[in-house]
Amino acid sequence: MSPGRRKGVEMKITDSFYENSRKAAIWLLRTESLILVGIVIYLLLASVFSTATWPSALIGEIVFALLGATGLFFASTGFAKRRSYGRAPAVLANAIAVGVSYYMITGGLLIVGIPLALLGAITFVAALFGYRE
Repeated sequence: MSPGRRKGVEMKITDSFYENSRKAAIWLLRTESLILVGIVIYLLLASVFSTATWPSALIGEIVFALLGATGLFFASTGFAKRRSYGRAPAVLANAIAVGVSYYMITGGLLIVGIPLALLGAITFVAALFGYRE
C-alpha cells in the first residue's frame, strides 16, 4: 500500500455532482443553441443589408448553424429528460468547439477564441458528467 492512502478508501463522485452537472449541461447547451441562433440572425441581416461575395457559402453557414442549434437544443432535452441520447453529441460538439477555438486563438482572433474555448470546455465537462448510468 502506498503512503498516504488508507486501505478500503476510494474516491466516489456523489449523486449531487452528477445532478449539478446535468443541470449545468442543460443550461449551457441551450445557451450555445441561442448563440447559434443569434449568429444565424446576424448572417441573415448581414446578407440583407450588404452584398454577399459568396452566397452559396453564406447559405451553407446559415444551414449549418441552424442544424447545430437544433442539435444542441435536442441534446439539452436529452439531459432534461435524464436520457443518454444527448450526451455523446454534446461532448463531441464541444470537443470540436475547443479545437476550433485553438485555431482562432493561434490565428489572433482572441476576442472570439478565448470565450469559445471557455464555453466549450465547461460545457464539455458538464455534458461528460451530466448523465449517470
